[in-house]
Amino acid sequence: MSENAAVGKLKAKFASSVLDVVEFRGETTVTVKKEDVVAICTFLKKEVGYNFLTDLCGVDYLGQTPRFMVVYQLYNIGTKERLRLKVPVEESDATVDTVSGVWSTANWHERECWDLMGISFNNHPDLRRILMAEDWEGHPLRKDYPVQGPGRRPYQGRVS
Repeated sequence: MSENAAVGKLKAKFASSVLDVVEFRGETTVTVKKEDVVAICTFLKKEVGYNFLTDLCGVDYLGQTPRFMVVYQLYNIGTKERLRLKVPVEESDATVDTVSGVWSTANWHERECWDLMGISFNNHPDLRRILMAEDWEGHPLRKDYPVQGPGRRPYQGRVS
């Protein structure tokens, strides 16, 4: 199996930043250092052609180190190729630089990731809640979040 051309270019330019590459069922996933995510995303957009950020989300690996992973789903409209970029994020420093300057759609995706997972995006132009109420406590997609919500009573059945 030959290596994805984008991965070859990425390794040539950012050799020390590429932590892992996994090819599985025709999908390519590249794990990179969080310190270089903006430079890597800029390179992937401008030099390799991944001109569309289809999704950005957070994953909680409670009990593991690092605890979080920020996952970027990239798409090259011209070649119809996809690439998954993953960035490990420690619980003690749950921050990563924003890529909203690379893809403007990252603005809303990063807000959602912060709102639901508690991963903060440095230099984000408008990092505030997008789905939960402004006074909501915590981040409901974290695996250690209380199932019933903060300070909420368990559901007691129908209210007549």
